[in-house]
Amino acid sequence: MSDIKRLSHEQNAETEITAIEDEVNERALLRKLDGRLLPAVGVLYLLSFLDRSNVGNARIEGMVNDLHMTGNQYLTGLTVYFIGYVLFEIPCNVILKKTSPRLWLPTLTIAWGIVATLLGVVQNLSGFLVARFFLGVTESGLFPGVVFYLSMWYKRRERQYRISLFFSAASLAGAFGGILAYGIGKMAGVVWSNGWRWIFILEGIATVIVATIAYWFIENYPDTAKFLTKPERELIQTRLAADCDAMIKEEFNWSAVLEAVRDPNCWLYSLGFHTMSLPLYTLSLFLPTIISNLGYTAAKAQLLTIPPYALAFLTTVGVAVASEKLGKRAVFLVGSSLTAAIGYIILLANTDPVARPGVSYLGTFFAAAGIYPSTALVLSWPAINVSGQTKRAIANAMQISIGNLGAVMGTQLYRANDGPRFIVGHSMALAYLCANAIVASFIGWRLKAQNKARAEISPEVQNVGEAVDWEGDKDPRWRFSY
Repeated sequence: MSDIKRLSHEQNAETEITAIEDEVNERALLRKLDGRLLPAVGVLYLLSFLDRSNVGNARIEGMVNDLHMTGNQYLTGLTVYFIGYVLFEIPCNVILKKTSPRLWLPTLTIAWGIVATLLGVVQNLSGFLVARFFLGVTESGLFPGVVFYLSMWYKRRERQYRISLFFSAASLAGAFGGILAYGIGKMAGVVWSNGWRWIFILEGIATVIVATIAYWFIENYPDTAKFLTKPERELIQTRLAADCDAMIKEEFNWSAVLEAVRDPNCWLYSLGFHTMSLPLYTLSLFLPTIISNLGYTAAKAQLLTIPPYALAFLTTVGVAVASEKLGKRAVFLVGSSLTAAIGYIILLANTDPVARPGVSYLGTFFAAAGIYPSTALVLSWPAINVSGQTKRAIANAMQISIGNLGAVMGTQLYRANDGPRFIVGHSMALAYLCANAIVASFIGWRLKAQNKARAEISPEVQNVGEAVDWEGDKDPRWRFSY
């Protein structure tokens, strides 16, 4: 396309946006989208993270003894969850692309809610392992599916903030999990001698109920959204067409899948999450165990998990706001990871955690405060930087699949006899956080260098939807966010 034609398209798009903005307030529209979309998908992710991590709460309520687990068999149950999660990540996003969010996301949620409920009635190790595997399978499609889904509603530079808000539900799940486990744990003696079964059953039933309602509150895409007026739909479509590929009618194609697999940047985004998934899941799965090993009772340990997660929620939102305002990702990611690293240094430096539990407990605050905002930032990179709908869907799924291989390893690190210091687990989490800071720095440098090289070839495209010869993010007119 010639420079004259390109300029003409950009001017036409700007004129069209201005005309529609005269009828619709863009800021009000964004608030309307946030109020309708983010709570809907956020509550599903809160339930997802609650149902995968409540096993840590159940552990200190007597589950290991009741299921006659010996040695590190409990850790095996954590591992098989992530095996199912990793294997079905990409297939789930392929199904999402072929179906619709309103059908697929609630159906997935009902499926894992049923499996989560059944965890409460397992009688032995075999049943526990089977249930955990299928919990991983059924939960695998939610996060990458929602990241892709949000990319079809928001402009590129609006997505990171929304994805971070969505991910902050994970820290809320940790806080709610502690409160719920404390309360439900008091049901010990109702049907069963210990209360851990009720944790799975009641939280699983709640998931199924919410998921059933979700068929009515999950929207599909802007062109069919009934809560929007016609001018609002037109403004969304026009602003997205001027910014990204969300309005391009793209059918699923296998060549785009291969393009994602061959793109080094997609692998780097995956490595970025890989180095965060181990600290993320070791903290969320083992925090109750870490705290209870400091000498606290099970009930008190459940309550003490709440403050670190509450701080994590605040830092996740705060870092998201600052990153969005300044338009920088890597520097905030590195800073957050190093903050979490300080937490593990404190945990490792405390040679007598039982005598000085407050020191180790302080370390968990630093760890949570850094891990959650870092994870939110790294997970937003493909949604911002990958152009091509199918390629972006696959890139999101690749990132979670490859990233969660770190979680698979992490589930074996906090072994039964390693407490209260957990030197192996804390050391690996510290090493991975330092590695994440290095990887994030390299990605930021690489993307900046690619932008500089492309600027010498062609000016940045302003209206992707108008570019009839658009080649996705390999097009020299595309600029990466770093």
